Formats: sequence, structure tokens, C-alpha cells
Amino acid sequence: MKKLLVALSLLISVSVVAQKNIAMEKVNFKSQGVQLTGDIFYPANYDQASQYPAIIVTGAWTTVKEQMPMLYAKKLAGKGFITMVFDFRGWGESEGDNRYLEDPIRKTEDIVAAAEYLKSRSDVATDELGGLGVCASSGYMIKAYTENAFNSVAIVAPWLHNEEIATPVYGGEESVKSLIAAGDKAQKEFESTGKLQIITAASTTDKNSLMYQAPYYTEEDRGLIPEFDNKFNLASWRPWLTFDAIQYADKIPGKVLFVESESIALPQGSKAFKAIAGNKVVSVNLPGVTQFDFYDQAEPVEKSVNSVAAFMKKELK
Repeated sequence: MKKLLVALSLLISVSVVAQKNIAMEKVNFKSQGVQLTGDIFYPANYDQASQYPAIIVTGAWTTVKEQMPMLYAKKLAGKGFITMVFDFRGWGESEGDNRYLEDPIRKTEDIVAAAEYLKSRSDVATDELGGLGVCASSGYMIKAYTENAFNSVAIVAPWLHNEEIATPVYGGEESVKSLIAAGDKAQKEFESTGKLQIITAASTTDKNSLMYQAPYYTEEDRGLIPEFDNKFNLASWRPWLTFDAIQYADKIPGKVLFVESESIALPQGSKAFKAIAGNKVVSVNLPGVTQFDFYDQAEPVEKSVNSVAAFMKKELK
């Protein structure tokens, strides 16, 4: 009777969107007591009485679920997986204060909560759950993997840093100290007054934006979509710059797929991680593909999706 009620509830709540035979359901779940909003995509000929392998997809820093995560999720649903995207706490449709905060630890907690939600569903094979992280969320996915949230993980255009790698990228030691100090000041302001210190995430005209004249984020036919918050909380600097994704290289419980190229934004991070993880990393190299091309360009996305699908079908069994 319980399973019947769950099935009837799903039938009532599912918002079916006809997009190349992909049905979508909007869902809510909680992370650390905060309600998050996500979208689930179903494979063709979906049967509620069956169980499917599932993949959670997360994107680059400051992004929302409707950007590159949704593109990958829809395509992977077409490969036979239940897929899920969601907005992190304080981003997009999700609730949460101290909004627009790029905090790797907080975001990892949300990924783990999303995994727990999927595992609670009767249509998901709980021992066949994978995670896919694009760009910044690669490190978050890997951390969640070390916490046993997933049975396998893949990352595309990996951005993996520790303080040693991040420091020169962000202008050297004095620059990093200055950014962290500004972030600490913003955090104290929020704690005492509730006010946020926000800058524009991406702009072609605002030189003080986080990503001045960056491709994808500033292009309306790519990442600059209405759902994009396009904001960055200055309190992000300490958690972001002090995050160490490389430390998890010797802690991953199984194999990880890297879909990458020598032209990604932070190849040195990928090399550092692989030097420690060794044969636990399966690397697929797409020569000449840039960081932003991995986000939405047809050929690299298709090749990435095919690689991820093949890897997951092997590793999740």
C-alpha cells in the first residue's frame, strides 16, 4: 500500500515536459534543514515500477541548475539514467540565507543531501548512484564521493585546487590575503546586520565583476539566461580560496572519470590530483577543448556525455 501511495503521489506531482521524450519532475528536499529545489529528468519509456541508475549533475561556480547542469542531465537521461539537477542553498530557486555564497563545504553538504534524497526514491537503484561535477563542483563531487554519497563519480573540465595552486591564480600571496580579508569583513557584516556584500558575477562592462568579459557567463545565447543569479557574495573568498580538493586524491573509494583537455582553465590541478590518485583516475582527453566549450558546445558536450554514460554504465553495475 505504501508503494502504491508513493506512486500515486508521483503521478500527481510530476510536471511532464515533452522535450525529446524526456519527462521532468520538479522536486524539493532539505539540506541542513533548508529547502532546496531540483529537477529530475526521466529516461524514455520510464516505468515507475522499475529501478534505474541515477546521476546527480552539478555545475561551475556561481551557476544555477538551468545552465550547464541541465544540459548534461537531459542528455544523460537520454542514455537511460534518471538524472537530477538542483540549486544549492542560497542560489536560484532554493531557500537559504547568506545567498550567493560559493562555499565548497556547504555545497558538498547539499550534494550529499541530494544523494540521500535520490536514494530514498523507489525508482532509483540505491547502489547505482553516480555524481557528475562540471568545473568548480568537480571538487565538491569528489569530496562527497569520499563521504560515500555515490557509487561512482565523473568530472568534466575539472577545476581542482588547493591553496598552493590557487594562490598564483588569484594574484599571489598578498592578493589572496586581501581577498580573504574582504571576505571575512563581508561575513562579519552579514552575521551582525544580515546584509550581504555582493558583486556582479559576470559582466562585459563592470571591471569589478568577478568574471569580467568572461565567455559563456556574459553571452545571452549561452550562460547569461534569466535564471542566472549573476551574483557573488564576497564572503565566499575564505571558503573558496582555502578549499583543498587535492587532499581527496588518496581518499577516493573507487575510480573517477576525468573528461578534460590541456586547454582547460586549471590543468595543473588535474595533474596534481592524478599524480596522487594514480590509476584510480580514468582520463578522457579532448584535445583543444576549452573550459567554456565543455559547458555547452555541441561536439565536446556530446563526447563528454558519451564518455560519462559509458563509464557510469560500467562502474555502477
